[in-house]
Amino acid sequence: MSEWFVYQGSGRPDPARINRLPAPPPWRNFDAPVVPYDVPSLDSSTRRRLGAGAVPLPVQGDRTLELVNAALYLRRPLLVTGEPGVGKSTLAHSVAYELGLGRVLEWPIVSRSELRDGLYTYDAIGRLQDAQLRRAAQDRAAADGPESEDIGRYIKLGPLGTALLAADRPRVLLIDELDKSDIDLPNDLLNVLEEGRFAIPELERIADRTPVVEVLTGDGRKVAVTGGQVRCRAFPFVVLTSNREREFPAPLLRRCIPLDLQAPRNEGLAALVQAHFGENAHEIHRDILDQFVEAEADGALRPTDQLLNAIFLAVHAARDAVRREEISALLMQPLDRGPR
Repeated sequence: MSEWFVYQGSGRPDPARINRLPAPPPWRNFDAPVVPYDVPSLDSSTRRRLGAGAVPLPVQGDRTLELVNAALYLRRPLLVTGEPGVGKSTLAHSVAYELGLGRVLEWPIVSRSELRDGLYTYDAIGRLQDAQLRRAAQDRAAADGPESEDIGRYIKLGPLGTALLAADRPRVLLIDELDKSDIDLPNDLLNVLEEGRFAIPELERIADRTPVVEVLTGDGRKVAVTGGQVRCRAFPFVVLTSNREREFPAPLLRRCIPLDLQAPRNEGLAALVQAHFGENAHEIHRDILDQFVEAEADGALRPTDQLLNAIFLAVHAARDAVRREEISALLMQPLDRGPR
């Protein structure tokens, strides 16, 4: 194992290792004062992806480890491309698990996603309705009080906004399936990812009267925002995933560490099966593993989800070897019909 690796892909948590990172390069040094807040521990989303066993995950060849660590050292986003089901989003959860970085912040991208969705939301309608209720109750002092008194209750940071808070340890942010966004979002991300900060106009307008306002994080915690600006200190470990459905603009590519993730093979598939079905599960279900590998030989796309589904159903529904083979053939159908 290379001596410089902070993330080793061992499947074993070692939270102290993140402290071995050297200082960031000068052009990626962010120096906002630390904003303390309670970072939640890993949740069921991570457990679903990693499985119950602490075994090496199937996506981590030497090249993958080198590029993940390069992104950590350089404080740059990691742009992970690959076919569906090869473990792109799992990689973010693996880094959070091994380095003890807490719950993964997830931003699933759809065609309607905008930059502000990832930064923060402001519930102006809810605030207006609450003011009207107070007026109806003739609580004029509360209804007509300074704008800054309650505005923080109606602002919630999104996953990207939460990741950019000035924590002393980086958060892990998964921006999933960026290639599904509209044409503007990749370009809109450039400045925020480069500068490590963004403004909340609703708070900037009142900063002269109330410079510090408590808002909710994407984890549901309260955190203080000063001067209407969110600024980072430890740049988050950002994983951008893409299923190769589109090309990205050169300015975004320049700011990212690219990783093209291949589907797991051989030891990788065995580790995947063990992670979800227990020790020696790859030997117990060798027949289905071999059937999956042979089916892939036609060059069609078969995600590893199909392998896991086939093993699970075979355990609970197969009476004999013939039935296991039938179940596997039924579930391991190609997503396309031609060689890739």
